[in-house]
Amino acid sequence: MKLVSVFSPERPWVWLAPLVAVLAVFTLFPFFYNIYLSFHEFNSFRRTLVFVGFDNWKGMFEDAKMWRAFSVTLIYMTVCLSVQFVLGLGLALLINADGRGYHLIRSLLLLPLVVPPAVVGMMFLLMEDSQFGVLSWMLQSLNLIAAGAPLLTSSKTALVGVMLADIWQWTPFMVLIMLAGLHALPKEPFEAALVDGARFRHMLFHLMLPMLRPIIAVALLIRGIDLFRVFDYVFVMTSGGPGIATQTLSFYTWKQSFSFVKWGYAATLSLFSLVFLIVVAHAFIRAAKVRW
Repeated sequence: MKLVSVFSPERPWVWLAPLVAVLAVFTLFPFFYNIYLSFHEFNSFRRTLVFVGFDNWKGMFEDAKMWRAFSVTLIYMTVCLSVQFVLGLGLALLINADGRGYHLIRSLLLLPLVVPPAVVGMMFLLMEDSQFGVLSWMLQSLNLIAAGAPLLTSSKTALVGVMLADIWQWTPFMVLIMLAGLHALPKEPFEAALVDGARFRHMLFHLMLPMLRPIIAVALLIRGIDLFRVFDYVFVMTSGGPGIATQTLSFYTWKQSFSFVKWGYAATLSLFSLVFLIVVAHAFIRAAKVRW
């Protein structure tokens, strides 16, 4: 009887205790340890952490390579997010029907999402090869790049080559989110607009997009956060090169930690990324008036 009373519905914390414990071990502890690391640095000669105060934070704001990686990350996030949203909405409008074959198309859209990003990066690394890559051949046929031009080894086009892999894999995510939103819209306003003689563009900008605003905001927020911390494609396809043309903030943080063994500085960079994402996400939520 005593055991039953302990696990009664009136004691929710008993049921939540395992989840709270997991969050504490795998979320709170790494977070506070990261803060601790940001005020220390690993000394390879003494093989111990040495307290450096705010030197890591000061050095971060004076690090030109960090700001370069930060700007590359913002460009990558902005371009990919814009293209994925436009393509996702356009494709969702095209396949928003219940005719024969449309269910199969929606099912096939899931295929790119289940492929590991590292595998996608390797696929596009081969397809963008200047000698035998099919994607490079197509771009050359369309006169978008010069014949034999290296797509991933040129500082002008390398970032675009990485973006293509990300856009291919994650545009279906936007399509599925937009499709779910379109199916949830009421039909009465659109039927009334058709009776009044409204054209498609009027319904799109005055009915559909305003009604989809909460769903669009959530989709942009999720993809924006994911794009800001991009690492897999850069690591597999370019390793941040040529030079530092495709070096994102996540990849730069990884290099500081595993290549240069600057664990304290890497922790500082990760905390900077976290604070930036929290501030931007909060501002975006307030501007988009998202209600959770």
